[in-house]
Amino acid sequence: MLVFWEERLAFLATPKTGSTAIAAALESLAAVSIQRPPLLKHTTVHRYRRFIGPYLEAASKAEFTLVALMREPKDWLGSWYRYRQRDRTLPEQSTKGMSFDAFVQAWCQDPRPEFANVGSQARFLRPRKENGGEKGVDRLFRYEEIDRFVQFLEDRLGCEIILPRLNVSPPGATELSAETEALLRKVAAEDFALYQSLEG
Repeated sequence: MLVFWEERLAFLATPKTGSTAIAAALESLAAVSIQRPPLLKHTTVHRYRRFIGPYLEAASKAEFTLVALMREPKDWLGSWYRYRQRDRTLPEQSTKGMSFDAFVQAWCQDPRPEFANVGSQARFLRPRKENGGEKGVDRLFRYEEIDRFVQFLEDRLGCEIILPRLNVSPPGATELSAETEALLRKVAAEDFALYQSLEG
């Protein structure tokens, strides 16, 4: 998570959406940069709106714009699957020797096994009490159109931004059977709906 005090801007680091590269490029410009532990680095919308946002706005006496990125849901799971194939992944979280189809089938279970327990972008990005007045993200950008997000940041921060390639998942096959694809679209319906609602 990054907070830009003068610009009244906060960036939430949605997992597997290039947040490590964004932090590397912008950390020196941020008033606050939380990169570890992962629980704090990847602060959810709900936690930000409940704890961090109110404090920032009380201290600054101004509203902050909250921004984040979202990745196409199947591609997002593919990134997690490939990321957990690395040699240094804990055995209980490893997807080595497993097909992407099997990983997605496991992610669709309730409860999920440890290797597939990677959460959901919709749960990360949506407030828990959406109808009860809790706000979500002010500006949500598609990861696949990261150039638009960079342009937004350049306009807001007043500088050129060049993102490095960091923490990239290794290559790997991410095909799904028709049956698993249908199951994913059912279980992740909220994620797909949120992604489709974003400006193209």
